[in-house]
Amino acid sequence: MTVETLVANAHKAYRSWSRAPRETRALALEAIADGLVANSEKLVAIAREETNLRLDRLTAELHRTSFQLRLFAEVLRDGVYLDVRIDEKNPDWATGPRPDLRRTNQALGPVVIFAASNFPFAFSVAGGDTASAIAAGCAVILKAHNGHPELSRETAAVVTSALHNVGAPEHLFQLIESRADGIAVLQAPEIKAGAFTGSIPAGRALFDIATSRPEPIPFFGELGSLNPVFVTKQAALHRENQIALEYLSNITLGSGQFCTKPGIIVVPRDSGLSQAIATAALPEGQKLLNERIHQGYVDTLQELQQHTAIELLAQGDEPYDTAPGPTVLSTTATAILDNYEEICRECFGPTGLVVTYEDEAEMLAFARILDGQLTATICGEENDEIVAPLLDELREKAGRVLWNQWSPGAAVTYAQQHGGPYPATTAVSSTAIGTAAIYRFLRPVAYQGFPQQFLPEELRDKPQTPLLRRVNGVVGGVENQHSKYKPL
Repeated sequence: MTVETLVANAHKAYRSWSRAPRETRALALEAIADGLVANSEKLVAIAREETNLRLDRLTAELHRTSFQLRLFAEVLRDGVYLDVRIDEKNPDWATGPRPDLRRTNQALGPVVIFAASNFPFAFSVAGGDTASAIAAGCAVILKAHNGHPELSRETAAVVTSALHNVGAPEHLFQLIESRADGIAVLQAPEIKAGAFTGSIPAGRALFDIATSRPEPIPFFGELGSLNPVFVTKQAALHRENQIALEYLSNITLGSGQFCTKPGIIVVPRDSGLSQAIATAALPEGQKLLNERIHQGYVDTLQELQQHTAIELLAQGDEPYDTAPGPTVLSTTATAILDNYEEICRECFGPTGLVVTYEDEAEMLAFARILDGQLTATICGEENDEIVAPLLDELREKAGRVLWNQWSPGAAVTYAQQHGGPYPATTAVSSTAIGTAAIYRFLRPVAYQGFPQQFLPEELRDKPQTPLLRRVNGVVGGVENQHSKYKPL
């Protein structure tokens, strides 16, 4: 099938799907979730073969993937995501006579999604991007990741079958595999958004394509993040061994192949934290996802070790082997302030960097020069005076700020924010995890003065399916005070 046919089919499916009742779309998402669970044994077996990930990890990830599909079904049913606002005609409005205005959110159109390598279920074929796009009413063309091709095909078959069984339009979901096709689809006029999880170079290249089209489109890329951890002097004094062990556990979780891995930990030089990390037992190495990722990890690690401002703090067995033992490097905050771009590089694998500071003002200076991050963590005590100014800096740098917790866990919830300033993502106001991810694939439309029968169902005076709406400034029983202003 040609790219032209792919996108034409996707556009036709979108026009039908975006007008389908919310309940119909919810049932489709639940059918996909049911299909994944019913085929879980087969899918997990293929994933183990193609990704080297552990059975328990893959099983949990498939559960997470089915859960987020079901969660988006609930989002559709409650209708809050539509952000319905109805302002009825009012001749006495403060700024002059107000027309009847009714606003809702609708799907952007067909979208292209580039699957990730490190989460073969949750960020791949039937992952959060696909779930949120289909929930929004978009048609999806999914570019499979070459790290797990057979799993991608089998998962796509589950998705296609589930959609067919609930009567969804044909070609609502389509799989492509070649890089050239992915780029051609991204450039097609019918495509209205793109989503991506992966490296900074690849994501930036796709972002540039999306934004340089004759009709630029939004591109939601999750690229790279160091996810720094800042340890105050008080925290190091009270919990140095605990922090050391938890840090090592988190940089080696999944062999360090999480976009939220805490790649840097900033610690007091006069504490015993560096020594605690250096002398702790390191876990055995695990195979990385594929040969390309392994080679990229080895290249980056070797380049970092050759830097004159970086020292080796701890290293496991066979650090460059196919199952690399963990490595912990060390440098100073002063060195980073002088060589930020050379030292602060994401090393996608079981490696961490310990950064020592003389005083907490130096730690604060490091926080100020950080670039965009998915997460940033403070390990501190409630009476720490440095916490408030440090948090004030980190809120400018990261999409999620953590207090005495570790970043690799990104729960699928209503309040989750998985995004951040560039280069963490290319769209700072969006999230790739949680129910707010649906807003990436929506746009607002206001209808002025239309008779009821022409309006979308959620904008009518008496919608068949109840939902929370703001009507004349009132939502949830709270009236907007501006609605009481008298005319000028």
